[in-house]
Amino acid sequence: MKGSYIIVIFLPTHRKIRIGALGKILFRLGYYFYTGSAMGKGSSSLEKRIARHISLPENKKIHWHIDYLLKDQECLIERIYLIPSQHRLECVLAREIHEVSDNSIENFGSSDCLCKSHLLYFKNFRSFL
Repeated sequence: MKGSYIIVIFLPTHRKIRIGALGKILFRLGYYFYTGSAMGKGSSSLEKRIARHISLPENKKIHWHIDYLLKDQECLIERIYLIPSQHRLECVLAREIHEVSDNSIENFGSSDCLCKSHLLYFKNFRSFL
């Protein structure tokens, strides 16, 4: 299956976390919504991409910005939204979520597009449902 996804992450404390070439970033207590896509087949499918993201850090090579965040011991995945689609929607989703977010982590997950960020911050959780 192809599509996009949103991972909702909770950090229970303020944390400084090294995010690859972005360096050390202060992440405030709260919720982070990460948008991504998986438009391939096999190991690049939506199911495999999500399975990779939720696997233990020691079982995967750190590749994307989100990998650095998810490997932090305080990081908790709160929920995951799957958006099956034949079209890449991650940038549309990131822009829409950015409009209602409290802030963002600049350049996070958006090095291959023109978006400001694909990691949006909310002080309190807001559900899409």
